[in-house]
Amino acid sequence: MTVRDVDVLVVGSGPGGAAAAREAARRGLGVLLVERREAIGVPVQCAEFVPMPLLRTVRETASRVQEVEGMLTVLPSGAGHHSVFPGIMIDRARFDQGLAELAVAAGAALWTRCHFMTWDGETAVLRRGDEERIAVRPRLLIGADGPHSMVADAIGLDHQAVVYTRQYTVPLLRPYPDTDIFLSDEFPGGYGWLFPKEPVANIGLGADRRFADNLKTPLDHLHRQMVARGLVAPEILGRTGGAIPVGGMRPMVHGPVILVGDAAGLTHPITGAGIPAAVISGERAGQAAAAWLGGDGDALESFAEDMRDQFGPAIGRAVARRKALEAVWRQPAAQDDRVMRSGWIAFEEYFAA
Repeated sequence: MTVRDVDVLVVGSGPGGAAAAREAARRGLGVLLVERREAIGVPVQCAEFVPMPLLRTVRETASRVQEVEGMLTVLPSGAGHHSVFPGIMIDRARFDQGLAELAVAAGAALWTRCHFMTWDGETAVLRRGDEERIAVRPRLLIGADGPHSMVADAIGLDHQAVVYTRQYTVPLLRPYPDTDIFLSDEFPGGYGWLFPKEPVANIGLGADRRFADNLKTPLDHLHRQMVARGLVAPEILGRTGGAIPVGGMRPMVHGPVILVGDAAGLTHPITGAGIPAAVISGERAGQAAAAWLGGDGDALESFAEDMRDQFGPAIGRAVARRKALEAVWRQPAAQDDRVMRSGWIAFEEYFAA
């Protein structure tokens, strides 16, 4: 078996992994970034919305599609609440590909169709292509391989709690400046959405499979509602889905192994937003890797502490809100607007003690 020594091995070339690889490579480290898929960012498994603070990264990756001005939240009664919520709809595949290109331009090596197989504390075994096995000895391993992280499995962490999503891409019939959010017992443990991305829209939902096994029926119902509004066409151009971690932050440092993004549980457990946290944690991990390998023995723990300080309070509140809502799904209380307001970020009740 071929053996290769590197400073940093990054598993997963999504926003967290590519950002980590770029920052580490920019600081002179030998970085290997591996991705199990053949085409980076494909298939897209998200609604493709990012907040305005990621504008710099959107520009760097040339992934902007349209801007969004506000958010319309529709409660179980049908009442709507509009709030200012600016952001950017992106081409998520282009976003991921652009970040990976920036990492390569900084000096990182990129291997696609490369699967992480095992880790013994010093050596990772990778499968490149269909057959070739390669042993890689990194000085530091960064796990950025999503909610079902093989790196996290390899270091003995329990599987994360997740909700599952299903999404259609459909023709958008007119310009639309808002995101629509639907709170309903049809989507227990999650919500429905419409995100405009001219000339199309992403219509989808997330739900906890403990309460809802069938995601297709409520998604078809939501799609028909949007057709009746004259907002989208009946035609379905694409289908996708995936998993979103909702259990909260995980320990991020495990000896010479650190986790970032979804693998670290940094996705918001209520909204499902994960791209900003992935980019931020990835960049900070790449910087911490360089400092740690340069002799700063506290750099990795400082990285983890920074992430806890930055994301911990919001994620902790979201976990608590999810737990409270678990008692009402499939109960009459789930049809009460007041109850649903307490579980969504657009309302003051969500932030109450």
